[in-house]
Amino acid sequence: MNKIVRPLQRDPRDMSASSISERDIAALVQLHHDANAAWMVGDARRYLDLMNLGEDFTIMTPFGGQPGRGFDDSPERMERLKHYFRNGTFRMELVESYSSGDLAVLALIERSEAEVGGLPRQSWALRVTVVFRREAGTWRLVHRHADTLLGGISVEEAAAFARR
Repeated sequence: MNKIVRPLQRDPRDMSASSISERDIAALVQLHHDANAAWMVGDARRYLDLMNLGEDFTIMTPFGGQPGRGFDDSPERMERLKHYFRNGTFRMELVESYSSGDLAVLALIERSEAEVGGLPRQSWALRVTVVFRREAGTWRLVHRHADTLLGGISVEEAAAFARR
């Protein structure tokens, strides 16, 4: 989180583009950090209290599979999530930020030490892209994509995944 954040330069004559300041980006970075730190200790309720999800929220989890839409915050699911992520720590690095109009995109590296899915505590490093949309002055998370490929894989390994 020690990278200098630079919003994209826009033509000052383009009055249609909303202004997203460095302060806006810094606030989104901090919000993302705080919400995900709560997630890693199993506090999904705190995550949702901090993070406003868009009605059209989509997610591509690091475990693969079809993209998800929306978020099930039923009491049963929230209870399961409390036990799925446990005893975690969280830190992240901002790779880059992009902004245009009322959209802000953060490209991040997330690093956690946590118990996930009943497995013993281990390191998790994720490449993450999140998209926020400003609606009536409120930032909403509308997309999250994460993968576990920070260490890289060979073309043969990627091909094996594609064949599954």
